[in-house]
Amino acid sequence: MKPNIVFILVDDMGYGDFAAFNNGLSSTPALDALIKESVCLTQHYTGSPVCNPSRAALLTGRYPHRTGSIDTLEWRGLERLALRETTLADMLRADGYATGLIGKWHLGAFDPRYHPRRRGFDDTVCFRGGMHDYYDWRIEWGTDTVRRGDGRYLTDLWTQEAVQFIHRHRQEPFFLHVTYNAPHTPLQAPASLVREFDDRAGLTEGVKTLYAMIKAMDAGVARILDTLQRCGLHENTVVVFSSDNGPQFGGRGEGRMDRFNCHFNGCKGNPYEGGIRVPGIVRWPAGGVSGGRTVDAMVHFVDWLPTLLAMAGAAVPRDNLPLDGVGVLPVLRGEPGETCTERCWQWNRYAPVGSSNAAIRDGDWKLVRPAIPETMTVPDVRHLQTSMYDPEYFIQHGIFKGGPERDIPPPPPPELFNIAEDPLERRDVSGAHPDRVHALSAKLDAWFESVEADRRTIADPWRLNPESGW
Repeated sequence: MKPNIVFILVDDMGYGDFAAFNNGLSSTPALDALIKESVCLTQHYTGSPVCNPSRAALLTGRYPHRTGSIDTLEWRGLERLALRETTLADMLRADGYATGLIGKWHLGAFDPRYHPRRRGFDDTVCFRGGMHDYYDWRIEWGTDTVRRGDGRYLTDLWTQEAVQFIHRHRQEPFFLHVTYNAPHTPLQAPASLVREFDDRAGLTEGVKTLYAMIKAMDAGVARILDTLQRCGLHENTVVVFSSDNGPQFGGRGEGRMDRFNCHFNGCKGNPYEGGIRVPGIVRWPAGGVSGGRTVDAMVHFVDWLPTLLAMAGAAVPRDNLPLDGVGVLPVLRGEPGETCTERCWQWNRYAPVGSSNAAIRDGDWKLVRPAIPETMTVPDVRHLQTSMYDPEYFIQHGIFKGGPERDIPPPPPPELFNIAEDPLERRDVSGAHPDRVHALSAKLDAWFESVEADRRTIADPWRLNPESGW
């Protein structure tokens, strides 16, 4: 019998946000219990240090550059998943699965061609941009119904919709992608939950609110897992829990979000371990993936598509674009198997710049190219408010074309770390290993040229809404 698949993806959550890892600073009883029942990945990497490129990698099994989903700026169409891409939902639906997306989409905000209903998902309840208000929300049910905030906290709405999806489809195999936007900004949570963290010394109001947002999300995970149990689906449902990137830090005064993250270097937005190494929890009792075990092998977001298809007994279509991911089901089961030990990351604003904010991991070694500040600024960030609260403007008028003029200086020197000996990236050893720096730099350049050449075959990377006059 085909297993059900529930992939829960949260937004901007790090290892250190689990109470199991932060000595009880936060409150995550459901997730802590799930760890004890599951296989936990200790070297689990996202596709990018920011939201939508990671989501593109997850759903296609391909590096995000290849898919055209390169930056978070939906008012410029840079988050859009190219129409030539086939998603995991497309493949599972073709194999007889009911498919659902509940939560944040962020792979095509304003053009109907990029709606998740047209990317393999039968049932959708979502917002399509990158961030959203938790009370003053605008949510789309399918492609026709738009509802405004009715007083419900958005995290609770996602949970209720997920529970209803499971009940509706409990008699058939289903793939449910629950994409909580917690704990992404804006920092909003029920006041009663925030006050529960007043007795934790040293926490800013921002971190208290974040932990309250995570507690509400954890309660939602508990309801989803309980629903699977009550419907008799516990044993033969694959449950995966992860985050799209590492925790967001920054802010000022009491709004500051910096917090414990198991001492990893970096955070959301950069390719240090704190930005790209994220929790990975997998449970499938009927498939031999359970028991509170850990897997230390490298697993990357692009590996999930072939792995989940193998769990479902499905195959990648013969005419599909080449995958970057490899199936890791044997490794998850504790059997002999191989994983890819060479992976690359790169992200900056607008058009990709390979010398900025990039990294390559090759076995134990990791080369990092620090960000060039001039490639990371967003002079038109004011449009984010319109995108969040008045998306009809862009739906009607279309998106902006082109990007700002930039004068990009030479990059800073690369950094080299031995992740096996120095997983927290405290010691840059580039000076002691110039040959290795040179070799890894050449590999990173070759990778960037490859993925960029693939991206440039997309007809128009600044693609316009065909229904607009822009």
